[in-house]
Amino acid sequence: MQQTPQAPPLVLTIAGSDSGGGAGVQADLKTMLALGVHGMSVIAAVTAQNSVGVQGDWELPPEAVRAQIDSVVSDIGVDAIKTGMLASSALVEVVAEALAASDAPAVVDPVGVSKHGDSLLAPEAVDAVRSLLLPAATVVTPNLYEVEQLTGVKVVDERGLREAAEAVKALGPRWVLIKGGHLPGEPADLLFDGEHEYRFTAPRHDNRHTHGTGCTLASAIASRLAMGDDVPSAVAKAKEYVTGAIAAGFPLGAGIGPVDHGWRIRR
Repeated sequence: MQQTPQAPPLVLTIAGSDSGGGAGVQADLKTMLALGVHGMSVIAAVTAQNSVGVQGDWELPPEAVRAQIDSVVSDIGVDAIKTGMLASSALVEVVAEALAASDAPAVVDPVGVSKHGDSLLAPEAVDAVRSLLLPAATVVTPNLYEVEQLTGVKVVDERGLREAAEAVKALGPRWVLIKGGHLPGEPADLLFDGEHEYRFTAPRHDNRHTHGTGCTLASAIASRLAMGDDVPSAVAKAKEYVTGAIAAGFPLGAGIGPVDHGWRIRR
């Protein structure tokens, strides 16, 4: 008798759409497919975006975001959730409520600005991220700009990563991954749970085409958590995947190209 195929682990991204395909929901779904999970999506905002920047962005109404979440969770279910661009306080509140109501691990990428320097989070929404979203996170993955935006801590070298991790951890997430890729030297990330720290390093590739790295890393962590990894293992495997994607990043348009989410297929 032929067996009925079983669904792979289920991962939901709640984020913005990137019309250029390098970041946002598009990057999340490509990452999830590459890592062997079933990706589902809630569109929280739409951007007009290409390799040179963000030309426009429009958030969806909170009720539209809530309806998308309810549709997926009530029928299909989720094994992990990843959040990205949420744009406004109202959207942050809706998503934080959904995370708090779910037993699935949640990876929060507190998106504040695009790779090109375009703001993607309203200034008044930062407080909502601090007080509502981060306490509902299993893992939060800020870059150094986002650390400063959320805590006021400015990191100038690798020695400052622990102070940054402690400041973000005080806002309530279970785990904090401080991304140190903008520091000089080898890219070093620090994972911290309030007691234990894990450091992850990788070679720095001479490649300017790195659009989508933050979305890709957070989605890879969520995918590995959905597959049953513990947090340190999930981060280690996600870091390995992202490093390969950065090395294979390709030019696109006139500006910054994307990482290659399908690098393992094309290798």
